[in-house]
Amino acid sequence: MPSVRKCSRTGCLEPAVATLTYAYSDSTAVVGPLATASEPHSYDLCEEHALRLTVPKGWEVVRHEGDFSAPEPSSDELTALAEAVREAGRSDRPAPQAEPDGPSGRRGHLRVLPGRS
Repeated sequence: MPSVRKCSRTGCLEPAVATLTYAYSDSTAVVGPLATASEPHSYDLCEEHALRLTVPKGWEVVRHEGDFSAPEPSSDELTALAEAVREAGRSDRPAPQAEPDGPSGRRGHLRVLPGRS
């Protein structure tokens, strides 16, 4: 289940409702509705930070007209959640296999290797 995306501003814990992207070649910052997926070159912003965004002198801000609102979960997200819960609750799943004993006689994934001189 996807978690609620938070504002990218340091110290802000509010949920994101807008996405900020920069068009460096045009000296423009674009603030629009929250993108469906988090992108590496964009920033998620809460409503306060989306509305108060300022840019350097000579830059332009293009803003989404209208109110920013938290996105509604899509049916895809709800379906994925329902499937995950259904899968976790299945009783016909095979039991997890026990790990074989390691060379030391103890269970686990770590081993002691002889040191080199």
